[in-house]
Amino acid sequence: MRTKLFSLVSLLLAASVILAACGQATPVVQTVIVGGEVQVVTATPGPAPEGPKTLTFLGNLAGDIPTIDPALTTDTSSVQIVDETTVGLTRQNEVTTAVEPGIATTWDIVNNDDGTQTVTFHLRNDVPWVKWDGSAVVQVMDCQETPAPRMVNAHDFVYGITRTLAPATASSYAYVLAFAIKGASDYNAGTNEDPASVAVTAVDDWTVEITFLEQATYNVNIAGMWVAHAQPAWIIDGDDCTEANGNRWTETGFFQGYGPYTLREWVHNTEIVLVKNPFWPGSDAIPQAKIELLRGLMLDEIPAFAEYESGGMDVTSVPLADLDRVKADPVLSQELTIGPVLCTYYYGFNTQAPFVDDVRVRLALSEAIDRQALIDNVLKGGQEPAQWFARPGLNGAPTMADHPDLGVKFDPIDAKAQLDAYLAEKGITAADVDITLMFNTSSGHQRIAEAIQQMWKDTLGIEVKLTNQEFAVFLDTIRDPVATPQIYRLGWCQDYPDANNFDREVWTVGGSANLGPSGGGAGWENADYERLVVEAAREQDPVARVDLYAQAEEILVKTDAVMAPIYWYTRVSVTKPYVTRTFSVLGGLEHFEKWDINK
Repeated sequence: MRTKLFSLVSLLLAASVILAACGQATPVVQTVIVGGEVQVVTATPGPAPEGPKTLTFLGNLAGDIPTIDPALTTDTSSVQIVDETTVGLTRQNEVTTAVEPGIATTWDIVNNDDGTQTVTFHLRNDVPWVKWDGSAVVQVMDCQETPAPRMVNAHDFVYGITRTLAPATASSYAYVLAFAIKGASDYNAGTNEDPASVAVTAVDDWTVEITFLEQATYNVNIAGMWVAHAQPAWIIDGDDCTEANGNRWTETGFFQGYGPYTLREWVHNTEIVLVKNPFWPGSDAIPQAKIELLRGLMLDEIPAFAEYESGGMDVTSVPLADLDRVKADPVLSQELTIGPVLCTYYYGFNTQAPFVDDVRVRLALSEAIDRQALIDNVLKGGQEPAQWFARPGLNGAPTMADHPDLGVKFDPIDAKAQLDAYLAEKGITAADVDITLMFNTSSGHQRIAEAIQQMWKDTLGIEVKLTNQEFAVFLDTIRDPVATPQIYRLGWCQDYPDANNFDREVWTVGGSANLGPSGGGAGWENADYERLVVEAAREQDPVARVDLYAQAEEILVKTDAVMAPIYWYTRVSVTKPYVTRTFSVLGGLEHFEKWDINK
């Protein structure tokens, strides 16, 4: 079933893993990082709280969750909700990154003579669709004369995949399936209007067959991604007993799901509340939830942390401005966890915009960033300076041990030389360079932007303007061919643990962050880069794969300098001592159904 187990032993030594207790008085063993030191803590949970167990967490930073529609989701805050309310064919373990059963219990893999790969998924037949009816979670009934519960089946997955790919859906993340599944690209592009041309088939009610273009180990991961989750055709398009609701189906009172939780209430820009789904049958990989209610607040990090300190929140991130105080506080330091996550923080360039349309300017801006100083003086969370995009620890990704000189580093001398050459050719001065950096509204992003803004001024003499937008608006702006800013802040967290998910799916033509006027992107296209990442996807020799991705990274961050990698993330968060939990390395994606509250 599992074709390749991905190991993160070195990362997991630093990440925190909690073995949740089965019984109320069973000790809970935690490996945590406190004040920079690894400590093992054993605690015995107290008596269960009165009333429903409720976990309050940071649902999104300073703005609404953009969507909870699997087909339209692109960001981690949205994926978090989608992944708790629906389940894919497969699911990724949040601690080990291993692929595990989701709705599919087993799968068979056949490598075909034409280079494609067919995977047949065998589904469980005991998972009903559910909804919140205003007072309780109930099963969704079908249109039969004697109604019966609608059970999640193979046809729901085929509908979900083809709906995501349909041009009318306008899914920004459909490219993942278009790159991977036979026939999906033409259907997504509209050159073939027949959904049956996509090589995803319901063999019967409980069997899904998908043919992938490449014989890659990560195909079973892609099949489990949120964009490939089952979706309820009857509530979206309507049927004999259900009114069509279109995109309204994700709102309070309309939403239908089937995961360990379902939507109870979504007060836009304020909070989202999920309620335990009592009809989720549970499995070893995805158990029945112990916590009845999940309450996600939409706050900036600073008010969220204040809420945590006052007892109104159970888990949250630590604002940059408070990290030193938290480390020194005898109570908060015991609740602090710092550990790696598989994400990269970066600035992207619109390569067709004024000034940054020249590679010398882009490279100068990237080389003028003192990443280590940023980490030491601003971030202070044990992050690593990023010299390239695909974070070490991913299958196929280069590592600092093997490629210490790969990519881009802080080099103020060359940065100044690159800019001076550009200025001399154009006959202008640094004062004439008019550049704006846009980031989504957040106190943390602002502190980082201000620090880098000063570095650019000190090293290059350039006064870069800063602007910010609320997250959902920001996502629309950076994807608008007309409005794409010259420089934009983004982070990328793995969808599955392979460099293909970073280098190919993000930066090739049509990739998620290749933004701007052409191809959904900054108009950037490099034939050598495109060739390298396709070859790497097909390469079976792991050493050769790393070499191919290293060559691609050099083009991405140095030769063409399309983006400026800044740092490889760590998690910096606090959790109340009565919460037992796992600590995910997936970057903002927690599996709350494994958590518990004992107070």
